[in-house]
Amino acid sequence: MCRFSEGCGVNFFPEMGVPLAMESLAQRAQMMRESLLKSEKNTEKIVSILGSFDHRLSTLETAMRPTQVRTHAIRKAHENIDKTLKAADVILTQFDISRQVEAKIMKGPMEDLESYLAAVDQLHDNVEFFNCNKSFKSSDGVLTNANSLLAKAMLKLEEEFKQLLSAYSKVVEPERLFECLPNSLRPSTGSPGNLGDHSVKKNHTEQIAKGTEGSAYTLPTLIPPRIIPQLHDLAQRMEEAGHGQQCLKIYRDTRASVLEQSLRKLGVEKLSKDDVQKMQWEVLEGKIGNWIHFMRIAVKLLFAGERKVCDQIFEDLDPLKDQCFAEVTTNSVIMLLSFGEAIAKSKRSPEKLFVLLDMYETMRELLPEIEAIFGGKASAEMREAALSLTKRLAQTAQDTFGDFEEAVEKDATKTSILDGTVHPLTSYVINYVKFLFDYQSTLKQLFQENENGGQSNSQLAAATMRIMSALQTNLDGKSKQYKDPALTQLFLMNNIHYMVRSVRRSEAKDLLGDDWVQRHRRIVQQHANQYRRIAWGKILQALTVQGLTSSGSGGPGPADGSTSSGVSRALLKERFRAFNVQFEELHQRQIQWTVPDNELRESLRLAVAEIILPAYRSFIKRFGSLIDTGKNPQKYIKYTPEDLERMLSELFEGKPRAEPRR
Repeated sequence: MCRFSEGCGVNFFPEMGVPLAMESLAQRAQMMRESLLKSEKNTEKIVSILGSFDHRLSTLETAMRPTQVRTHAIRKAHENIDKTLKAADVILTQFDISRQVEAKIMKGPMEDLESYLAAVDQLHDNVEFFNCNKSFKSSDGVLTNANSLLAKAMLKLEEEFKQLLSAYSKVVEPERLFECLPNSLRPSTGSPGNLGDHSVKKNHTEQIAKGTEGSAYTLPTLIPPRIIPQLHDLAQRMEEAGHGQQCLKIYRDTRASVLEQSLRKLGVEKLSKDDVQKMQWEVLEGKIGNWIHFMRIAVKLLFAGERKVCDQIFEDLDPLKDQCFAEVTTNSVIMLLSFGEAIAKSKRSPEKLFVLLDMYETMRELLPEIEAIFGGKASAEMREAALSLTKRLAQTAQDTFGDFEEAVEKDATKTSILDGTVHPLTSYVINYVKFLFDYQSTLKQLFQENENGGQSNSQLAAATMRIMSALQTNLDGKSKQYKDPALTQLFLMNNIHYMVRSVRRSEAKDLLGDDWVQRHRRIVQQHANQYRRIAWGKILQALTVQGLTSSGSGGPGPADGSTSSGVSRALLKERFRAFNVQFEELHQRQIQWTVPDNELRESLRLAVAEIILPAYRSFIKRFGSLIDTGKNPQKYIKYTPEDLERMLSELFEGKPRAEPRR
């Protein structure tokens, strides 16, 4: 059974039957067929019409193509004409520029440098233009003319650069340089030869290190500031035009000569090792002192000022800037450092140690500034030369220090010290050591640099102790020259006491330590005791009771001059005579001896009095009455205890030999 629904598109009427429904469907199908036929015909017509249009358009395009080609060609022609006219205008402008600047170039920069430089810039651009447009058939001639004109311009720029630089580069007078120094470093006079000795220099170094008031350096004006920009502009144009080397030569020849003359006026000399060797020490010492000041003035004022000027003139021209500065300063640096090298290589001697340390200190102080001022590859040799001199001075100073220790131990001078006072070698060595301690920090640095960073403080202490020990060894040898053993002891006492006292009053005490001081104080006391025993022990034998009693079978009696106490008056008189003779001889001799230290002298006198006076008083008290009752008692008892005390207080004054008391 066939079922239909509303969605089938066919009305179903049961009462009409199947034939009616079929008929209706057939009609509808026929109508649809007719419609499709009509649409197909319409489509064919439209296609036919469109085909007709396409044919017509194709015919029209064919007809229009020649016109389009001509129009495009005309448009392109106009564009090319515009471009050609514009190019021609640019070229004509460059021709015009070339003609305009030629008059300015030939006139030169003397009257209007700024306008002249602008013309050079235009000409430079002109050359660049024609270099880039060589296809223009007339460009070769124009380019040749422009290059020729530019070459002439560069010659005039070089001449102007040279003239300006020469006119404003003046030798710096010493007085101007002294005015740039800190107040504490200015010499008292304008003479370069009066720059102070090395001890004054030490104070100055300390002031600079502490940054005290008035310790600032002021750079001198080497070229007026208003001229610097002009020189910079000239140098820049020359470098841009490929004339940098000509610029460098002009700058080097002018500034190097001025710098060298400034140093010579200051007093700097170029001295060789042979020159140094021939000089008297006093002359050489003065020159070394001046060299120390010259180095500071050169580095902190002249070289620093030259670096500033060079940097300003050649700003943004780095390779040229560094090369110019290096070539300007090379001869001056060599002139200064060669003197230091000559001193470092000269024959070593103890007195040179302090000036070597001064020179070493100065170079160490200046090295950071030298590194900064002489920066760059072009100045590498000068930096290395300064560092090399510093190391050589350090090594020479350390070798000289070692030589001194050996020289002290082996000193064979036969200086005769008749009065037993402090030997010149002792005072020389002690003063030498005291001066060394003014350089304590420098010496520690020196030991540290040359001993691979060891304990520099202990190394310096050990070296100082070795020097002291060498001195003692030498003094022991010299003390054996005395025939009087008492004077030997006095000589050693005086000299070792001088060493101890000097150490106690100086910085050496901190380095050598209290143990060293106490040990050597005991040595001084030992020599004092030995002196007292050797010099005065024998005279005490005349004041002893032993041997005064007469011996005999009959016993004492008036016939032999014996007293009721059994003491022989004759022996007693002999004892007093012996004492008087010995005391007078000792007094006359030892009043010529010297104990230079007041405290030690009084102590020694007291020590002698303590053994002589009590014994003498006791002897007088016990036996004096026996002499007084005889004939001429003053002949035997010549001195009262007070007389002896007074005479003992005259000892060790280094007085001329006194006449014997009658």
